[in-house]
Amino acid sequence: MLFEQNIGEKLSIDEISVSNGELYTVVTNKKAHGGKGSLVAIVSGVKSSEVIATLSRIPLDKRGIVSEVTIDMSNVMDKSIKGSFPNVTLVTDRFHVQQIVTEAVQEIRIQLRKKAIKEENKAILRFRKKHKGKAYQPVFYENEDTKKQLLARSRYLLFKPSSKWTESQKKRADILFREFPSLKHAYNISMSLRSWYENNTNKQQAKEGLQKWYKKVEEEKIEPFLVAAETIKTYEKTILNYFTNRSTNAAAESFNAKLKGFRTLVRGVRDVKFFLFRVSKLYG
Repeated sequence: MLFEQNIGEKLSIDEISVSNGELYTVVTNKKAHGGKGSLVAIVSGVKSSEVIATLSRIPLDKRGIVSEVTIDMSNVMDKSIKGSFPNVTLVTDRFHVQQIVTEAVQEIRIQLRKKAIKEENKAILRFRKKHKGKAYQPVFYENEDTKKQLLARSRYLLFKPSSKWTESQKKRADILFREFPSLKHAYNISMSLRSWYENNTNKQQAKEGLQKWYKKVEEEKIEPFLVAAETIKTYEKTILNYFTNRSTNAAAESFNAKLKGFRTLVRGVRDVKFFLFRVSKLYG
């Protein structure tokens, strides 16, 4: 499905599952703010050749007005956009970059929780051998979390800056970072990248700040962050393009949320063609 009349200077591209896990590539115009005229194209699948073939049906002079497209960290989408728009600048979405780093924090938390579960299971077995018929009582911290509960319940606070923690999250974080200093280091590295996005105002300043972040990661030598840093280095050029207009893929994520909401409203998609027809009438 193609709506060439909706093309504009700044676009977003993303993928969405419409039914049974089948993916569609969605291109939207940011200027429409998720309303009528947002939809530029919906292409079945994510193959760059098919996306390019669809978008190439738009006359070249119209495609030439596209100056910026925000994408996630996908080589296929990168190829699709470069092959469709001759004058485009690609911008890697900041929230996908931050997600890679927060996932590194969560990986460390999950590893620690698995270790805590194993330790508790061993402690239960030892207790049962010594005290048959009695119930095992784990050690509780001052907020009445056990070690494995502390690590499970800290999941959401590790996504947020400390300024947005609730009072209970502040107390939990104090205990968490006291008991697991490695997790505190990981959280600080994650938040320093968030601050990098918020505090830099131009590409040169941002590039210098990113080099400092790489250095900090190398000094800490935390494996999940070393992997995340290598991924960021791969996309560094398009990541830094964010600081030209501070563009994100929020419009695409919002549009996808609307499609998911619509899919829920109609209680699932039984007829994909009819569903897409209705979407085209709403947003095309």
